[in-house]
Amino acid sequence: LIEIDRPRHKHWALYMGNGYVINLTPSGKLLINVGIHTVPVFIRKVIKQRLEEVVQKNTWCVNNESDQYHCPLPVEEIICHAKDYINKDFTYRGFGSNCERFVKKLRYGEGFSDQVSAR
Repeated sequence: LIEIDRPRHKHWALYMGNGYVINLTPSGKLLINVGIHTVPVFIRKVIKQRLEEVVQKNTWCVNNESDQYHCPLPVEEIICHAKDYINKDFTYRGFGSNCERFVKKLRYGEGFSDQVSAR
């Protein structure tokens, strides 16, 4: 897991090998009416990019600290699942650490988080 320290938030990516990562990138926002309230739904696309392209001028580090609490899946399985998500859109009903939850779900399995939904 790659943790990128951006000015207003932390961004997360999953290292795929050969200098590539996959990560969630913003691709849109919908406004849904729920009763008398309008709720934003954020759309993110999973893309494969070079690590340097994602990091840009920000600092980054490998952060697998959650390994002490969760058992990572075998690397081959992580990469296989990650490849299945490339170019897919995801929706979120909130803004925050969604990219962290996404990459941790890939690393540790489906039981880790169920707070995202594919479109």
